[in-house]
Amino acid sequence: MIYVDLLIGFLKVGMFAFGGAYGAIPLIRDVVLSYGWISDEMLTYMIAVSESTPGPIMVNLATYVGSSQAGLAGALIATAAVVLPSFVIILLIMILLKKLLKNPYVQAVLRGVKPCIIGIILATGIFMILQHCIGSVSDASFDMTAIIMTAVLALIYFGSTKVTKKGLSPIGLIGVSAVAGVIVYGLI
Repeated sequence: MIYVDLLIGFLKVGMFAFGGAYGAIPLIRDVVLSYGWISDEMLTYMIAVSESTPGPIMVNLATYVGSSQAGLAGALIATAAVVLPSFVIILLIMILLKKLLKNPYVQAVLRGVKPCIIGIILATGIFMILQHCIGSVSDASFDMTAIIMTAVLALIYFGSTKVTKKGLSPIGLIGVSAVAGVIVYGLI
């Protein structure tokens, strides 16, 4: 029965796909071709489509294959089967992690790692600002527009923390940055 085959096939993919979606493509190819659901050429096209559509590649491929083989029910079964192993593993990790987070040694490690993460993010941000504001080191030209926009966005962010106690959310700051970029670089 096609539903059982979809369930078993995509459970295999979900359980043994390590290394992200690109690491799972050979496993997906093996399962899909062994069951004869779609051709190798069609799978290649579907990988390209899955990369360009929102969502994880494995889920997009499972949904498409399930839909093409057994309609809506097949799509639901294949999608649930590919997601279920990761979901269960994450639940188990969270249960264990909740207990581990109460351990004073684990808390000490997390407190020690936090400044490192902040430093890495800050260094990346400074590097990106310098790379895009200064340009190449050889010509030493400055993009004053980018420098001014960076300063304005920093003022907006830090000013919002003064006005509201929470401040501007990262999503809100991204939205403000996008609008400012369209206005400054797209219209002017």
